[in-house]
Amino acid sequence: MTIYFYGEDEAPYGCFSNFSAHGFELDGQLWPTSEHYFQAQKFLGTRHAEQVRRARTPLRAAELGRDPARPLRRDWERVKDDAMRRAVAAKFRAHADIRAILLSTGDREIVEDTGTDHYWGRGRTGTGKNMLGRILMRTRTRLRDEADEADETRGRADR
Repeated sequence: MTIYFYGEDEAPYGCFSNFSAHGFELDGQLWPTSEHYFQAQKFLGTRHAEQVRRARTPLRAAELGRDPARPLRRDWERVKDDAMRRAVAAKFRAHADIRAILLSTGDREIVEDTGTDHYWGRGRTGTGKNMLGRILMRTRTRLRDEADEADETRGRADR
């Protein structure tokens, strides 16, 4: 059974949203949400990045990040998936409660249920790339592998 998510307030999977209030530290700075981190990466090394990081809400961070008056970094299309991967991984590593929710999904497909974003979500026709869902599933696999490795290490230490 596929897991669909969108709003940050939709239990139990709202934590999968980039707007969920689960801050983390990454690149030596604190980020209020993964949306703040992702949008700021569009302007890395400029004053715009800090303005996005300090935005009062994730919605405001998204608005600032999508403002056409702010110049995007030249390599954005090439690095945007990695920026999202890093944000999602840092968020779920920082919070045991939401990490447990992600791991509890087993091997089920995770889909961002948005009709407006064909790249990050399912898109209007349902045939979108669902890159956020894919990144969440990849993160789930990595976190599961890390937990298994930690268990093995503990097991060897207990002998």
